[in-house]
Amino acid sequence: MSAARLLAPASLALLAACAQQPPQNVALDKQSQCPLKLSTGQHLTLTLPSNPTTGYRWLVQNPAPGVLKSLGPEVYSNPEDAGLVGGAGQSVWRFVAQAPGDGHLLLVYQQPWSPEVKPVQTFDCALTVK
Repeated sequence: MSAARLLAPASLALLAACAQQPPQNVALDKQSQCPLKLSTGQHLTLTLPSNPTTGYRWLVQNPAPGVLKSLGPEVYSNPEDAGLVGGAGQSVWRFVAQAPGDGHLLLVYQQPWSPEVKPVQTFDCALTVK
């Protein structure tokens, strides 16, 4: 049997396995995308609108411990072409689904020096990692 005849079935099997893999990176920017299902090893990027010049910040209240692992601190950016001092931008967090289980990723938008005041926004996403 020729090498080409042996490689063809193996190539097709490999291609089929790749087609069934979930995307490695998952983007989340709306609560309507929740609940969210992830596979172990998938990366999650959470992007929320933010404007720290108002004194308000997104604070992570529950990072879904046990199922998600943070890949670093929040990164804030604003569009360079906005041309407005104090204009709104976005805050980005990166996580990896580290273990199977269920959890909640909970963030609140409030002034950090006033934790007793009710947050002006809440982002609560139920997660399941398989």
